[in-house]
Amino acid sequence: MKIAIVVGNPKPQSRTLQTAESVAAVVEKLLPGETTERLVIDLAEVAGSLFTWPDETVDELGRAVAGSDVLIVASPTYKATYTGLLKAFLDRYGNDGLAGVVAIPVMTGAASLHALSVENFLRPLLVELGATVPARGLYMVMPRMDQLDEITAAWGEGAATVLRAAIKGRLEAGRA
Repeated sequence: MKIAIVVGNPKPQSRTLQTAESVAAVVEKLLPGETTERLVIDLAEVAGSLFTWPDETVDELGRAVAGSDVLIVASPTYKATYTGLLKAFLDRYGNDGLAGVVAIPVMTGAASLHALSVENFLRPLLVELGATVPARGLYMVMPRMDQLDEITAAWGEGAATVLRAAIKGRLEAGRA
């Protein structure tokens, strides 16, 4: 199982990245015995290349993400939505560029005031790109980072049935 993490925080090695990695650990536990391969893309590290067309490094990252089985897309909340950095990366895909990939939207923020941003803005973008988004996304409130693993585990328990089914379907289709 190939898991890709794409983080749109302009600060490298951010708490948004930590949150996405915690979600990935939850996903890995959904299919025990399945070998997993994890690709982590911290867009802060390639920010200078996102507006260069073509750019072989960014293009290769895009191909790797499109070839993943599970995609965790994470962004801090800026102006009640995802970052321009993340949008710039995702804009490189055409419609259905992520077809068949099981996607999990994740957003972080200082307060729960914008908790619906993950469902109202990030989910529709992933669906527009053809991704399958079977479970509701996770919104992580930064003052609760000391409870990160407990919060992502609880989210995973609620999403386990639909995520497991979608991921199994993706893996079976890939093996057929």
